[in-house]
Amino acid sequence: MSTAAPEGSGNRFELLVQNVTDYAIYMLSANGIVVSWNAGARRFKGYEADEIIGEHFSRFYTPEDQAAGLPALALDTAENAGRFEAEGWRVRKDGSRFWAHVVIDPIREPGGQLIGFAKVTRDLTERRAAEEELRRSEERFRLLVQGVTDYAIYMLDPIGTITSWNPGAERFKGYTTEEILGQNFARFYSEEDRMAGLPSRALDTAAREGRFEAEGWRIRKDGSRFWAHVIIDTIRSAAGELIGFAKITRDLTERRETQLALEEAREAVFQAQKMEAIGKLTGGVAHDFNNLLAVIVGSLDLARQRLATGADVSRYIDNAMTAAERGATLTQRMLAFARKQELKLRSVDCVALVRDMADLLKTTLGSGIAIETRFPLHLSAAHADPAQLELALLNLAVNARDAMAGDGRIIIEGVEATLPKAQRPGLEGGPYVRLSVIDEGEGMDAATLERAREPFFTTKGVGKGTGLGLSMVHGFAEQCGGSLTIVSEPGQGTTVSLWLPMAPAEPAEVAVADIPDALALALTEPLVILAVDDDDLVLTNTAGMLEELGHTVFQATSGPDALRILEQGSVDLVISDYAMPGMTGTQLADEIEQRLPGLPVVIITGFAELPPNMTQRPRLDKPFKQAELARIVTAVAQDHQKLVRLAAHPDDL
Repeated sequence: MSTAAPEGSGNRFELLVQNVTDYAIYMLSANGIVVSWNAGARRFKGYEADEIIGEHFSRFYTPEDQAAGLPALALDTAENAGRFEAEGWRVRKDGSRFWAHVVIDPIREPGGQLIGFAKVTRDLTERRAAEEELRRSEERFRLLVQGVTDYAIYMLDPIGTITSWNPGAERFKGYTTEEILGQNFARFYSEEDRMAGLPSRALDTAAREGRFEAEGWRIRKDGSRFWAHVIIDTIRSAAGELIGFAKITRDLTERRETQLALEEAREAVFQAQKMEAIGKLTGGVAHDFNNLLAVIVGSLDLARQRLATGADVSRYIDNAMTAAERGATLTQRMLAFARKQELKLRSVDCVALVRDMADLLKTTLGSGIAIETRFPLHLSAAHADPAQLELALLNLAVNARDAMAGDGRIIIEGVEATLPKAQRPGLEGGPYVRLSVIDEGEGMDAATLERAREPFFTTKGVGKGTGLGLSMVHGFAEQCGGSLTIVSEPGQGTTVSLWLPMAPAEPAEVAVADIPDALALALTEPLVILAVDDDDLVLTNTAGMLEELGHTVFQATSGPDALRILEQGSVDLVISDYAMPGMTGTQLADEIEQRLPGLPVVIITGFAELPPNMTQRPRLDKPFKQAELARIVTAVAQDHQKLVRLAAHPDDL
């Protein structure tokens, strides 16, 4: 017994179907004739109800589908299988095509007799277009990745398993796709990198920061190494879940080898330039010293010959002394160029220093040069060695005079300047005193300006200059903690500036024996002195000077020899050369301090840079005269006597 439908329910169902616009819902007779039509069918198939009802539904199929009998097959399938579902092209009234999803269900009477079909069609053209575009995009990307041979581009799962492989990876890693898929990417790393956990750290970094980038050695299938640049990017789902990594590797072995070769070539060029500079330096030094030695040797030879006849030899002795002093000056210039002369840095009033140099400058530069000074009402003191600063300014003034052919104006200018940090290369930030020597000469072109600080480079011609002036001044400025700058253009003159640090608050002066030569000679009391030097000529000379002063002198040619002599008897003072083989002067002094505490040791040296423990010991620089030797012996002896008295009478403190 069937249950009757509520009154009006059929009308409500019909209203529901007729108002659906996103689906075509209509009925077919048992042989496929359209018997109903809703608004959705009208919207995307284009037929009005009176145009299509009574027509066969096969007209919605393409000619090729009609020829293939697809409409009849759809109805047969629905009747026999109870349902037909498919997607395919359908045809609108205007002949255009759309992609449809179709469902056909059979309609039967209660007795089971087929009376027609219910057909539901949905227009999926836009979705299919999007899917097709995605498919084409994926295909293009696949072709792109597969076409790349200079990069290895492949995918990893979250634990580093390789899930894709491109020809670039196969080309320079050596594995085929079949060999490598499913393997962990750690096999490309060296054994030491795997032991250090580098592969896992790379993935952890990429997962945490979104990207990992590095260069390093990687391993090919055949075991050979190549230098790789590696980028690992994370791949996440729309929800942010990590689903894997994209890995791009590039073989940079050739580039790295090229860079290494270039660096080696640069190093070779640098070494060649350095050797050329050393050659110029040694050649220039040899030339100047040979001239000085010629004077010394010639004068002493003549003095020896004249001495045999009883003639006056003082002129030749004076010539030899003058040449020796010039040699000492040349050595100081060389040390200044090497930044290794000893500087006595103190607070220097630059205005007073230039004023005191006035007569020296006038005499040196000649009457054709007018000297003008430009200083502010107050100029802070500079931190420098006053004697070396005076020599530097004199050098710059002579260069300025020569640039003007001995006729013109030279300006000496001083200003204060505060440099921000790293504003000028080679200078720390802070306050400076800038002393400038300005000429109105011919100036320098860019090539000359570039070489101006080179040792022995000069534009004055053969025999008219050593070329050490600017290099010496440059070295002096840097040792003071400053710098030297040159500004010049052809025809516009030249400005050479010394940047010197501003002097700090005046420290307490260290007591230094400032004894005149004659007084030092008079005050020297007879002492027992041990002289130590590995050079017999220097040792004989030092011992002779000391003996002339009235001291008793023992001689030793090495540190161990000196220690043996000290074991045999007592002495008042040890004077030792610094640079000796086996045991240096400072090492000897340290050993004496251990064995004979309180015994004073004076170090004689031609070096400016000595170990830190040398700073507290008396020091005499080579070359020295007898008066200088007498002065330091007197000062050290007096200091030692004070210490002895204080030790004996501590209440005197």
